[in-house]
Amino acid sequence: MVLGVGVLAAAAGCSSREVRTSVTSPPEPPPSATAPSSALPLTRAEAVERFGRQPSGPFGTAVPGVVSHLTPGTKGVALTFDACGGPGGGDGYDHALIAALRHHQVRATLFLNTRWIAANEAIAAELVADPLFELANHGHRHLPLSVAGRSAYGIRGTRSIGEAYDEIAAASQWFIDHTGGLPRWFRPGTAHTDRACARMARALGQPIAGFAVNADAGASLPADSVTTAMLTAQAGDIVIGHLNRPAGGTAEGVSAALPQMLERGTRFVTLG
Repeated sequence: MVLGVGVLAAAAGCSSREVRTSVTSPPEPPPSATAPSSALPLTRAEAVERFGRQPSGPFGTAVPGVVSHLTPGTKGVALTFDACGGPGGGDGYDHALIAALRHHQVRATLFLNTRWIAANEAIAAELVADPLFELANHGHRHLPLSVAGRSAYGIRGTRSIGEAYDEIAAASQWFIDHTGGLPRWFRPGTAHTDRACARMARALGQPIAGFAVNADAGASLPADSVTTAMLTAQAGDIVIGHLNRPAGGTAEGVSAALPQMLERGTRFVTLG
């Protein structure tokens, strides 16, 4: 796995600022109260029965079942950008980043969290209508997926298969209503999962998308480091960045990297 340049203090899920303000899970009611579990291949009860007794297995960003590279032989690079939502500026929108992708006609997969969608309904609808972008599921409370409450970057994960199911299921109705179907990919908050949850996500038709290149370390890297990380991407790599931190260096760094990557013949694809 090729990681982004520098110390990845906030790798993969949210910036270091958000980590400091999200030490514990937000006190929200269980999303399963409204989540349309019948729209998924398994109900909550079926998922708990099938996966609840499995050992958790390893926990991290690259455990078995997490997809960090495209199908072997794929010549493209998949750019993915997370919209995490939540406190500490997590609801922002990086207009400059999306404008750069549109200017260069670069396709990307955008992972939207329900909190971000709620704060940016008009923008989310605009992204749905743009054929450059594939939209994917980034969960409800931006939690790592775990059967035992394991933490990543100070954020406590789900504590059971049932809670992990809720985190995946909560956005389902929005995707059905706005994109015409369930999303085909899921990325947990912080991009961390254990093996049992990764297996369940795949059974739900939303395998977990990891990454081979971390472009912005939770939007905490300066622009030149983002550019350097982007330029390491090779055919078949999945690249992670963030679209909800406009004050970071992501847009400037990506904007500098794209012309160089296109000039050398890089083809950009969505995960789907």
